[in-house]
Amino acid sequence: MLFIEKGNLDVLDGAFVVVDKTGIRTHIPVGGVACLMLEPGARVSHAAVVLASRAGCLLVWTGEAGVRLYAVGQPGGARADRLLYQARLALDDEARLRVVRKMFSIRFQEEPPAKRSVDQLRGIEGQRVKRMYQLLAQKYRVEWKYRIYDPSKWGSGDVANRCLSAATASLYGVTEAAILAAGYAPAIGFLHTGKPQSFVYDMADLVKFETVVPAAFQTASL
Repeated sequence: MLFIEKGNLDVLDGAFVVVDKTGIRTHIPVGGVACLMLEPGARVSHAAVVLASRAGCLLVWTGEAGVRLYAVGQPGGARADRLLYQARLALDDEARLRVVRKMFSIRFQEEPPAKRSVDQLRGIEGQRVKRMYQLLAQKYRVEWKYRIYDPSKWGSGDVANRCLSAATASLYGVTEAAILAAGYAPAIGFLHTGKPQSFVYDMADLVKFETVVPAAFQTASL
């Protein structure tokens, strides 16, 4: 996975290159790259899009540092097997429950309670997440009440909540790009459902409290 911040992507002399404003070419081995994250300032020629598609390299248009995902090319090199497998698991109630239980064990390093439905496991997860926020707030000595996020009113949240929102937005952008590059669908989730990024939330939650959440609380404490 590579990030392109500024420059023109093109095919010159049969090679996939990025050309900066001074005319310097940098060759990109597009056949060995799963995903190109195109940040503000990147422009792509038609020839570059064609070559990336043929090589199975996903083009993703993002915000600065990959914080937002705006558009994508053809996911997963036009593969359908992984997408069909994902859909089959999500549509089978027993299979979906097995996936949710596995995600629970990965996230919390223990087996989930037996004979619980997806909705019940979601409730248990929610309570544990609230507790984890409280523990991190205590660790970094940050004043904490509860998680609140209103994208239309950025200033409505306190410092800790704004740090969390910025950090998780970054994680979601990278996670969605990885999901698309692998040939899966961001909208077909297991624990989360009904959202365009349901599977993104499922996958990001597996590592969120080991990566961006502690960093957000640490930043809020400064």
